[in-house]
Amino acid sequence: MKRIIALMLCVLITAGSAFALTSCSGAKEESTNTNYKLADKIADGTILHCFCWDFETITNSLEDIAAAGYSTIQTSPINECLVGEDGGMQLYGMGKWYYHFQPTDYKIGNYQLGTREQFKTMCKKADKLGIKVIVDVVPNHTTPTTDAINKNLLDAVGGLDKLYHNNNAYDISNWGDRLQCTTRKMGGLPDINTENKDFQDYFIAYLNDCIDCGADGFRYDAAKHIALPDDPTETEGVKNNFWTRVTKEIKNADKIFNYGEVLQGNNDRIGEYIKTIGACTASSYGGAVRNAVMQCNVDTSYFSDLRVGSKEDCVTWVESHDNYINDGNWSAMDNSQVIAAWAIIAAREKGTPLFFDRPYGNSLDNQWGTMNRIGTSNNMFYKDKAVSAVNFFRTAMIGEEENFLNPGDDTTAIQICRGKKGAVIVNTTDKLNVDFETDLADGKYIDRVDGKTEYTVSGGKITCDKKIPEYSVVVLYNDDYTEYATPATVKISDKVSCLYDTDTVDVKLEAKNADKATYSINDGKETSYKNGKTITLTASDVKDGAIKLELNGTSKAGQKTYMKYFFVNEAALLGVSGDGVKADDKVTFKKPSDWGDNLNAYVYDDSGENEAEWPGNKMKKLDNDTYEYTFNYDWERGYIIFNDGTSQYPGENERGLPLEKDKEYSVE
Repeated sequence: MKRIIALMLCVLITAGSAFALTSCSGAKEESTNTNYKLADKIADGTILHCFCWDFETITNSLEDIAAAGYSTIQTSPINECLVGEDGGMQLYGMGKWYYHFQPTDYKIGNYQLGTREQFKTMCKKADKLGIKVIVDVVPNHTTPTTDAINKNLLDAVGGLDKLYHNNNAYDISNWGDRLQCTTRKMGGLPDINTENKDFQDYFIAYLNDCIDCGADGFRYDAAKHIALPDDPTETEGVKNNFWTRVTKEIKNADKIFNYGEVLQGNNDRIGEYIKTIGACTASSYGGAVRNAVMQCNVDTSYFSDLRVGSKEDCVTWVESHDNYINDGNWSAMDNSQVIAAWAIIAAREKGTPLFFDRPYGNSLDNQWGTMNRIGTSNNMFYKDKAVSAVNFFRTAMIGEEENFLNPGDDTTAIQICRGKKGAVIVNTTDKLNVDFETDLADGKYIDRVDGKTEYTVSGGKITCDKKIPEYSVVVLYNDDYTEYATPATVKISDKVSCLYDTDTVDVKLEAKNADKATYSINDGKETSYKNGKTITLTASDVKDGAIKLELNGTSKAGQKTYMKYFFVNEAALLGVSGDGVKADDKVTFKKPSDWGDNLNAYVYDDSGENEAEWPGNKMKKLDNDTYEYTFNYDWERGYIIFNDGTSQYPGENERGLPLEKDKEYSVE
């Protein structure tokens, strides 16, 4: 009888405990729970920015995304767009990420992300998993290649001249001038007349189609460049009512999450944008968090203010695609610093944090990574254990007030407490001794990141016999904690680059916590594999310029995981002959008429070697427009950029031209 009672007590205790992994015998059992608790409201959870992922990749990755604790995903723009560089699919190089920010029509589907039907399929699966979908929309401008704009759009708005503002002929010269900021070209992109009622109707129809397909919210690109109701107008009698209409007249308007991209500075009026749209980006706050983590000075005073005024309805980030690409941040922060900064913003009560997933295989000296491809998922650190633990912490802490503490006034570490229920500790420098004040209730806590380190709280003080390492995150809470099954992981070895220049490429496949793992090439037959298997890809596998490799895995608990790779022979893609150049070989360049007369040639390769630091070596003038360069070294494979110290070809952030002996180069 005693044995039966003991068993019953054990069952009752186990059923009601957050520590449901320990059996009566004391042995730890693997959880089979894959019913992930995600936030019901977008504002309460975290957002994964699926930067340049196509609809197929997102659909197949949704279980991974749920397992990492994200309640929402954000797509890149899904509108019809300019097909740039013959449809090249590199993030940067032979193709560009920004073409989907160059609308040609407001209809769902483009060559980079997929079709309307694929978008619907993605949204349907996301809804089943409890994941919301935000669509990035671009109402401020079109592609500058105006002859590519769809006739349907032109007919709807009354023609090309009615599509744009009258001031569209001019570039913004004074960013503090609101009329210039809202009616002139930005970065050469034609500025849409968003006060045109016919355009508004057409754009609202696009938003409604997105909603019908399953969208739950919108990010408005370049929102600062679309006028607020009380901003000046270029034509007397015209109403600035774009924001009123698109936020009030769309379907399910009261349930749609809207936020505007308002990069702060120069009369940005962000407080008014928040009131008008519903939420905006907190770009200045993101900069403050990045700087604090990089400088290892996370004083609590940096984080209480979101720097947007009194109404703090904001989407926060450590970095966005804009600042990763444009301000050099990619080379200033490594992944561990990004994760530490993410823990700070995601553990907070205020703001809705968005995680920008950096390009696959990126590093401090490789911005575009070792795949450099549109359509795939990016760096797998979006589901790092610390990132995932903080995501679930945030959901569990809904309704709990925030408080910031520097442990013992040590500003190299910070503790974000949520009521007495939970705390996240972020350490940025040397190992941190754990013996400091906390708001946590008395008790014992297990670090939800490593799953084993025990912390004790007694009388308002937290202690642990282990130190917290540099750039580490500790997540502590008991109530509302759920132990989930360990997700499966399928991937290729980190040592394998998807960009190659040989006849074949050996690819080591990895599978962890996977009961089953398969690979397929170019949508072919799925083949089972075990962790450590190596396959060889050859030229015969190339289809449409690339080799598509898909990996699928299933854990013992039934959770599915996915990863898609594209392998590209860069030498073939760039037209490199493979012969390279020798020292004393020569090439010539015909300069544009508006360039200066002192030309340089910058020669380098993928390893970072060069013939001279930027801007390179002087070129020899042969006649008025033609210049000659003589190589100093042998280059088996390399690139050349021509410049006059101000202008350059190829342009900034673009890969140089492949080296070819006796080549006559000119600007195309």
